Amino acid sequence: MFTSFFRIAWRNMIRAKGFTVINITGLIVGMASAILIMLWITNEVSFDRFHARKDRIYEAWNKAVFSGEMNTWNTTPQILARTLEKDLPEVETAVRVDWTQNSLLTIGEQRMTIPGNVVDSNFLEVFSFPMVKGNMKSALDNTFSIVLTEKLARKLFGREDPMGKIVRVDETDNFTVTGVVADLPNNTRFDFEYLIPWAYKHYRNDDDENWGNNSTRTYVLLKENASLASANAQMKLLKPRYDKTEPKWEMFLYPMDRWHLYSSFDNGVEDGGGRITFVRMFGIVAAFILLIACINFMNLSTARSEKRAKEVGIRKVVGAQRHTLIGQFIGESTLLSFIACVFAVLLVQVVLRPFNGLTDKQLAIPYGDWSFWLYVLGFILLTGLLAGSYPAFFLSSFQPVKVLKGTFRRSQAVFNPRKILVVLQFTFAIVLIICTIIVKQQIGHAQDRQSGYDKNNLVYHVFTGDIGKNYELIKNELLTTGVAAYVTKTSSPITQSWSDGWGQEWEGKDPNDKTDFFRFNADDGLGKTAGLEFLQGRDFDLRRFPTDSTGMIINESALKVVKFKEPIGKVIKDNGTDWHIVGVIKDFILTNPYAPTRPMLIAGGKAWFSTIMIRFNSANGTASNIASAEKIFKQYNPKYPFDYKFVDEEYARKFNAEARIGTLAALFAGLTIFISCLGLFGLAIFMAETRIREIGVRKVLGASVSGLVALLSKDFLRLVLIAFILATPIAWWAMHSWLSDYQYRVAIQWWVFAGAGLVSLLIALATVSFQAIRAALMNPVKSLRSE
Repeated sequence: MFTSFFRIAWRNMIRAKGFTVINITGLIVGMASAILIMLWITNEVSFDRFHARKDRIYEAWNKAVFSGEMNTWNTTPQILARTLEKDLPEVETAVRVDWTQNSLLTIGEQRMTIPGNVVDSNFLEVFSFPMVKGNMKSALDNTFSIVLTEKLARKLFGREDPMGKIVRVDETDNFTVTGVVADLPNNTRFDFEYLIPWAYKHYRNDDDENWGNNSTRTYVLLKENASLASANAQMKLLKPRYDKTEPKWEMFLYPMDRWHLYSSFDNGVEDGGGRITFVRMFGIVAAFILLIACINFMNLSTARSEKRAKEVGIRKVVGAQRHTLIGQFIGESTLLSFIACVFAVLLVQVVLRPFNGLTDKQLAIPYGDWSFWLYVLGFILLTGLLAGSYPAFFLSSFQPVKVLKGTFRRSQAVFNPRKILVVLQFTFAIVLIICTIIVKQQIGHAQDRQSGYDKNNLVYHVFTGDIGKNYELIKNELLTTGVAAYVTKTSSPITQSWSDGWGQEWEGKDPNDKTDFFRFNADDGLGKTAGLEFLQGRDFDLRRFPTDSTGMIINESALKVVKFKEPIGKVIKDNGTDWHIVGVIKDFILTNPYAPTRPMLIAGGKAWFSTIMIRFNSANGTASNIASAEKIFKQYNPKYPFDYKFVDEEYARKFNAEARIGTLAALFAGLTIFISCLGLFGLAIFMAETRIREIGVRKVLGASVSGLVALLSKDFLRLVLIAFILATPIAWWAMHSWLSDYQYRVAIQWWVFAGAGLVSLLIALATVSFQAIRAALMNPVKSLRSE
């Protein structure tokens, strides 16, 4: 029986080659899109789920009110880990993780800057990063131990055994390789190529016991069967117990399975946002793209019902049962689904590399994973059932008497299932078009926002090696050689915030004020180097005004907080220092271009610095400036590479996440339109075939080509128009919800919807009109003779 089913299915596919190609093409594109999205979703939901103790691992978070809002964040005091082990009986152990700037690793004459982590010695016992060499329990016990990833071990030592080898870090201390871990998977939040023990921070006097210094991530392993509620009840009281100045400050433990997808908070409570929003959104997109491809199959199968009606009638007369016919038609759709899936997997393999570049992932088809093939089999069966169920029940319901007597007719209802399916297809396509346009508008809206400083010809270099010590020499050399127009040093790049704080004092301060200020430090010439606009006062100038070592520049948002009518000369006390205001600048964007600017305090020469900022001389070419600057840096910092960053490129990266969403939305909108138009094209072909006699008669009676084209196209365009009416409120709701997460956002404008509707109508018209024009131009004598 199955052989017979296969033979009949194959013959029907060969007999209707055009419709088979359209069906298979639509299914290939739909299934490939769904597979790509499901690979992405699988990667997202599996983040850090490979750790053996994942159900007992938590991250310590803070929660407190600042600037009138409840804030939550996941950096904690360094002393917290040992305190939790001491005070909470539910805690088995705690691990601190700090990150290093790209440290210089040296082996002989080989030097390279590599990112790493400083961790407690029990890190590899809590987290399941497989050890290739060494003992996880003792690898980080020694102050001068270092654990490498396999990738870094190959870079440093080639094929030699790295165990016991010496690596010099930042030209200060020698470390012994005591372990090698497998390269990190691409579904983990951790990002390191080497680990050094926390004991080294203690050796360098870099650790502290200050409860106000929230600079470290703390991970907690609870004991088996320990109560999270009990642990959190004690965590809530921990900060006030050790820091009497913060009576309302709370801490809590956040489970590992929610880190990646759910860590979005509003007023101290999970708000349902985060990356889970995108996972759900793209899951829906995958389902709808596949559904649209299946709709094509349904529509074309039912549209060809007259051609298969006699087959059904004869099979029923000779004794075929309805369930047998249903099985045959579902078998045909499953066969098509299988063929399409084979080509879809091949297509995915071809496009996976550019898709990885687009999504910033390292996805791969897990050919060796039996569960993947089980999913693929289920995918094929589901698609076959989804695509073939309606045609199977529809075709098998034909009554043989009516069919064989020739009284069977197609439904001429205003709304039949086929039309509803076409409307559903285009509704989803139009929603995606509208969403794509608004996402692109939001990105452009933020990109057009004035940054508040001049990004052109502006570069920065984080302090490495002797840059800090030789800063004045480097600065003078850059200026006297004409490489740079201005040079200054700062506490962080101008595109990032490395410090913020509260508790400052000033004249007339409201005792209840708990404003959280960005902290930024700068030396002479910040305004000229960065291109800042001063509203009052002046820039730092230590040569003319030595007291600028305790000078401070504030932004206009900070001025609104301190409420000084005459701010110049006023004092703000911060971290035990009295800073006097020398200038007020216009707000500039330090971090998030989609959020309002925050109050900022810029401290002068007495503060700490970690970055040199350079405005290249625009009279020289960029390549020439870089080459000359590199020579100067090599002269005064010879052991470290010249690792500069362009500020405009760093600023542009702030839009990467939204740009990625916009590009993906545009891609899937295009695929949806393509699949929908394939189905529309197939229906148009069938319409022309079934109305060939009518077209011939109308031409003989004097109908014009344009009139015939309009007649054949209007029904399809009416369906697209209905789809547009349905898509408009859905798209508005979706984009209104998405934009509500941004404080600085674009307004949703009516012309976006009108434009998307017009584009959809034009695409549909172009798809249908080709076949309509071809049918209208056919010689009526030939068509009537063939009939």
